Amino acid sequence: MKTLVKLDLDKKPWEQDGQIHNRWHPDLPMIAMVKPGDEFRVECMDWTGGQIGNNDSANDIRDVDLQQVHYLSGPIGVEGAEPGDLMVVDILDVGTFEDSQWGFNALFSRENGGGFLTDHFPEARKSIWDFSGIYASSRHVPNVKFAGIMHPGLIGCLPSREMLDEWNKREADLIATDPERVPALALPPNAQSAVMGRLKGDEASKAAQEGARTVPPREHGGNCDIKDLTKGSKIYFPVYVKDGGLSMGDLHFSQGDGEITFCGAIEMAGYLDIKVSLIKGGVKKYGIKNPLFKNSPLTPTYNDFLMFEGISVDEQGKQHYLDVHVAYRQACLNAIEYLKKFGYTGEQALSILGTAPVQGHISGVVDIPNACATLWIPTDIFDFDINPSVDGPLQLVTPGSDLSKAS
Repeated sequence: MKTLVKLDLDKKPWEQDGQIHNRWHPDLPMIAMVKPGDEFRVECMDWTGGQIGNNDSANDIRDVDLQQVHYLSGPIGVEGAEPGDLMVVDILDVGTFEDSQWGFNALFSRENGGGFLTDHFPEARKSIWDFSGIYASSRHVPNVKFAGIMHPGLIGCLPSREMLDEWNKREADLIATDPERVPALALPPNAQSAVMGRLKGDEASKAAQEGARTVPPREHGGNCDIKDLTKGSKIYFPVYVKDGGLSMGDLHFSQGDGEITFCGAIEMAGYLDIKVSLIKGGVKKYGIKNPLFKNSPLTPTYNDFLMFEGISVDEQGKQHYLDVHVAYRQACLNAIEYLKKFGYTGEQALSILGTAPVQGHISGVVDIPNACATLWIPTDIFDFDINPSVDGPLQLVTPGSDLSKAS
């Protein structure tokens, strides 16, 4: 299989012969062209571009420059792709590099991105996970081992000019409602540390000032963080510009539903093997607004779960109306408190929820006033029994172990 994007991980993202970008913009030149039906390999950096080290300090997490993130390989053009088509992307394989058999998970500080539970865990922390075939384990989170579902956290096509302008306006309007909020409500265009692929000179500078940040998912796909998009899955992307412009990155070894730790998976460098094809006029034919995804027949087989419920009543006891965000947060917090009874710190428990193949479900949205969300933890990922018993929980986790901290 031809390697279409070949990277040197000892070099910086902007030293990769223009094969990397970290902003979405319709003027980004294609770095390669393929034909419908072609199969090829794309190598990807980790989402920080190598800013995080395999060590026991979270200083790099505390100090990471979030302007320099989500380095994507691409864009790759497909011959004949036109606006209104569907680009069909088959993920044939996802893999690690032989000399990089590790990944990281992190809790970001409230002042530097935060996360889903940043009000409860505001300080920077890091766990390192070692790979052994399909399995991951961590020196920072003992007594846990699980099979991963490797997948791209971020994959999508270039936006049109009209779509880019719409994104920038609506996100600016949201920021204006509370411009001093920490963490921010959204991330506007910022030319600082922008890497614009093979654009040069004034064109690159202008595009950097208006290019969309790659942090959120949008109508084109992007940073969806869907843990089940492993090898054997398929994605139908709306095409917005000539040739489509497919880019990808932010590879994960494993992730729980919701990526709740912000850097909420086991982040890694690696490769994607993909196949592309087209459905001409597919957007109109099928009424597509956002991408469609088909899951893979491959998934870790866990059949026994503890399911934690959350409802739309927040930590202060305030009632919300059918709010699934609040309900899922409560389910996660309930699971964390439970795992703490076995000796895990709150940070370790949160790391488990962010990295292991836990399942999140919206279980009810009709019974006013409470939505119900559930978080399913596979019991077999632990080397001890976490089920409730008449004897109560035993403190089984090594005392004193924890995620690494910033000094």
